[in-house]
Amino acid sequence: MQTTYKTRAGPDRQSQGMSTRFDTKIAVLLREDLEPWQRLNVTAFLVSGLGTRLPELIGAPYEDADDVPYLPMFRQPVLVFQGTKEVLKAAHARALSRALPRAVFTSDLFATGHDEANRAAVRAVGTADLDLVGLSLHGPRNAVDKVLKGARMHP
Repeated sequence: MQTTYKTRAGPDRQSQGMSTRFDTKIAVLLREDLEPWQRLNVTAFLVSGLGTRLPELIGAPYEDADDVPYLPMFRQPVLVFQGTKEVLKAAHARALSRALPRAVFTSDLFATGHDEANRAAVRAVGTADLDLVGLSLHGPRNAVDKVLKGARMHP
């Protein structure tokens, strides 16, 4: 692990500065025309897939000063990007060509009500015809950067 993700020390931070550069990147790419609630919902669903497929991305459980336990989370930041429908489609194709671990969220999933229906909705559409609204992926930093070409950081 190298250093690059930087969090500056502030008066309300317990840490006196953290600078860590990870060799890999976790990224979410959202279609830019989503409503705010959709962006949050899609992001939450997409990153959940990465955690189950790549257990090494998950850190140790948390515990507060009163010994109350909390679930573990990703051990590195999740970077969120946005782009047009075309940028998302191109990124999906590049992620597939590089065989990077990925999760997709299609517009059809906004109309489903449970996991089985979600899987059926994705299964019913060919790869080239998926109406993607979100994509998450993990891989080497440079490969993820190439996949995300044309996307910009989410505001």
